[in-house]
Amino acid sequence: MTAPLQLAVLLLPPCSPFGIGCFAEPFLQANRLAGKTLYQLRFYSWNGQPLPMAGGMRYPVSGALRDAEACDQLFVLSEGVLPFSDAALCCHALALLASRVSLLGGVHCGAWWLASAGLLDGYHATIHWPEQPAFAERFRNVVASQHVYELDRGRFTCAGGLAQIDGVLALIGRQHGVELVESIAALLCAERVRGSDERQRVPLLARVGEKHPKLTEAVMLMEANIEEPLTTDELARLTNQSRRQLARLFKQYLDDSPSRYYLQLRLERARQLLRNTGKSVVQIGLLCGFSSGPHFSTVYRTHFGISPREERFPGDSDLADEA
Repeated sequence: MTAPLQLAVLLLPPCSPFGIGCFAEPFLQANRLAGKTLYQLRFYSWNGQPLPMAGGMRYPVSGALRDAEACDQLFVLSEGVLPFSDAALCCHALALLASRVSLLGGVHCGAWWLASAGLLDGYHATIHWPEQPAFAERFRNVVASQHVYELDRGRFTCAGGLAQIDGVLALIGRQHGVELVESIAALLCAERVRGSDERQRVPLLARVGEKHPKLTEAVMLMEANIEEPLTTDELARLTNQSRRQLARLFKQYLDDSPSRYYLQLRLERARQLLRNTGKSVVQIGLLCGFSSGPHFSTVYRTHFGISPREERFPGDSDLADEA
């Protein structure tokens, strides 16, 4: 009988019961569905003391980080970047433990501390979207991405919230197969499981601020009119500005033209439908504003490098797209 995988989770403040639950629940459901313990989770704090949380709560732990030496995989979970007096010592301890584990992970903002310890140099890594600009600027030797999660050799990083579920399911799938992952997702009422190639959805206001309501309004109009796309002239008229003004806003704040940005929105929607519905390629193309199946397939392949049919059935590159 295979021994359970020993998972150590270092909790660094701030943390919340929700964040811890999003990370732990898929592992617990895997144990339940398998009818045996596949994963043994233990939570630690830096000093072994229960972790303070909002509302006066204190999360119990199994001990201090130094007690996690026997683990197979080590994860750092933190929902923010709060410097603390022993941060340098903590990073040193993480570096010592890194050589003893098969996988080292940073969850939500945990990647910040792994990068601080020099443990992500040369690796693809992601972090929760509010910290992405500072993370990329500070850790130049890390290949920073905006994906929901990254799994690069012996390093795992993922964004916060529901992205943790996607990332953990990817880990479980790698070890125990897609059938178990699908069963866990069904129990968690997860509509779909996002892949590592999907970007975090950063709110538009977070990218451009509140000083550009016309840009926000234009993007909202695009999102509401996927099946029957509006022209750039119509978007400009509906947002009370000239076509040139609209184009300037998109270029300045989204580094794109209105038409290309709109096309990307439609193609992303098409990819979601391909992965999560049984609709035909032709139906999906029409729902996303394309005039025909062949036109949709050509544009899709140009953008993503694979056809809609290959998106739905990976590996079946020899199959022709549906007419």
